[in-house]
Amino acid sequence: MHYDYKKQLRSFGYAWKGIRSCVGKEQNLSFHLITTFVVILAGIRLGITRHEWIAVILCIGLVIAAELFNTAIERLVDLVSPQRHPIAGQVKDIAAGAVLVCALAAIVTGMIIFIPYLTRIFA
Repeated sequence: MHYDYKKQLRSFGYAWKGIRSCVGKEQNLSFHLITTFVVILAGIRLGITRHEWIAVILCIGLVIAAELFNTAIERLVDLVSPQRHPIAGQVKDIAAGAVLVCALAAIVTGMIIFIPYLTRIFA
């Protein structure tokens, strides 16, 4: 059996190209990336545990992936339905709703992790 490493490397290249096509161009993704940076700095500064880092990293990955899926869906909808259409609008709204659900879960997880550290500092 032959494994094509060049093909695999090209796949990673296409994936990075997709991410780069959104970074700096999608306002919501930029917000999530800035928030990611702040959360990572806070985690380092507060010395969160290994298990807390796992939860934080999973939340970050989930939200950023959801935002990338949302962007892909929006662009595809714009391609196949350039004129306004109620179903096209619903598809975009549903995809945005999925991002919101992921972001809210990440916020709650972050609160569970960070609030005890912050109350010790400010109490």
